[in-house]
Amino acid sequence: MKKWNRREGQRPHNRQSAGYRQGRYRGNRERSPQDERWYGHSEAGPSYRATQRRHNNQPNISSSSSSCSSSSKASSAAPDLPGFYFDPEKNRYFRLLPGHNNCNPLTREQLQEKEREKQRSKMLEEDENPRKKAPRTGLNTSLLLQKRHLGLLPGDTYCRLIHEVKVSGMRCHKLEIQSTDNSSPNTDNFRLIVGDSACERVFTVNDVSHGGCKYGIMNFSSNSQGSLSVEMCDNLYFTNRKVNSICWASVNYPDSHVLLCLVGMADTPGCVSLLPASLFSNSNPDQPRMLCSFKISTAWSCAWCLNPQFDKTFSTGLSRRVIMKDAETGRTQTYSVGSDVLAQQFAHRSPVLFNGCRSGEIFSIDLRQRSHRDQSWKATRFHQESAITSVRVLQDENYLLAADMMGQIKLWDVRVSKSVQEYIGHYNEHAYLPIHISEPEGLLMSVGQDCYTRLWSLKDGHLLRTIPSPHPAANDLIPSVVFSSNLGGCRGLPGLLMAVKHDLYYFPYNTDYREGGEQQTGIYEKMPSLTND
Repeated sequence: MKKWNRREGQRPHNRQSAGYRQGRYRGNRERSPQDERWYGHSEAGPSYRATQRRHNNQPNISSSSSSCSSSSKASSAAPDLPGFYFDPEKNRYFRLLPGHNNCNPLTREQLQEKEREKQRSKMLEEDENPRKKAPRTGLNTSLLLQKRHLGLLPGDTYCRLIHEVKVSGMRCHKLEIQSTDNSSPNTDNFRLIVGDSACERVFTVNDVSHGGCKYGIMNFSSNSQGSLSVEMCDNLYFTNRKVNSICWASVNYPDSHVLLCLVGMADTPGCVSLLPASLFSNSNPDQPRMLCSFKISTAWSCAWCLNPQFDKTFSTGLSRRVIMKDAETGRTQTYSVGSDVLAQQFAHRSPVLFNGCRSGEIFSIDLRQRSHRDQSWKATRFHQESAITSVRVLQDENYLLAADMMGQIKLWDVRVSKSVQEYIGHYNEHAYLPIHISEPEGLLMSVGQDCYTRLWSLKDGHLLRTIPSPHPAANDLIPSVVFSSNLGGCRGLPGLLMAVKHDLYYFPYNTDYREGGEQQTGIYEKMPSLTND
């Protein structure tokens, strides 16, 4: 005969049976005390607090100290439950409701957006303070200068590392844009900004409220006190078509025109336009104004050739085609390819065009080669894993940078068709985003789909800086940037320009920069040159 258990108030056999009923669930697996905490349910969803109250009502509960320690451990490592959200501040789960309507206060998308905005605000606050963290361990200006004087650093290495230090200390300043006709301030959102070869002018594309785009050119100048001023030259040129690609063109003189690829909308077909930059300036009204529009529809990309043998030739990338056209004679060559050509750039000296396709293929076309049979004109050919959004050729023309829609940025050696460097951190899922290189400074820049601007060392791929957008992130508010050591020309200022929404921001090298020239010296007087040994 089994003994009576006075402490439990029941026979051991019955206690075991009750424990069997409570401790077994689906799959005949024992439910551990930790499972009881995670999977206890209330009307509002799984909650640790509700589960704790139920455990307090049970006869064989553990001590209060062990319960508190287990609860803190559980809240710090809360697992993801389908359909529920864990709030670490309130230490409990909440039910997620499906849908994206404004009446639903708790969706996964809204929670992720809230978390991203919280992270962006935190980074903006950190950027407002003087940055003490160096881009590399133990790297600072005084140490580099000491090594330079001791002869421990070559001139080019010293210059590259100084630029890395200056980039890490850049702070945001909003620029006031002055208009040539003293009109009202700009209220149209920036879509694209593209600087010319000397960064004296920046071509802009702005969205207008009634639909379509308008064009303009910003001129930059710096005074003796080291402040940067901006003057916007607008024009009455509007288009109801989307601008896919822009590049500067040297028709009459360097950067005399702007080449644009326009995508057709509704009954308006697409085209490629060649606009003279003098249309946006009243200083030289007698300059030749070659204004052309070529009937080339569905153009994704464009590029202008700088080789003297083909100095009036431009290319356009289309759906499964590449078109070469002489802007003066109209002579056209067509190359058939197997995918849409989304990115293009000519080499700096040789007449070779590099193309990036939606299929991930990257290939080159040598304009001196006449044979077009069986795609034998593809001089170089290699692949990345996703659609190519941008290609950039380095000065020695043996290396090429390519970015794709998986967020990968790779440096390729075109002689052996091999990737030699990868730049980690860029974020892209489906957007058509360019990359920018400043080779004299050894920097690579790109704006991700998350609206963060990232800067890497071109030499070794080290991530130097991540700059959040001054405005909340959105797919239609991705910043557009221009970087140069001489914004405004040869006597200009170094730094980064960022256009987002209808505002223009300047990130100078000089940490003492003040609007209106209140600082003592311009930073361009202190920067080293790559030509110094």
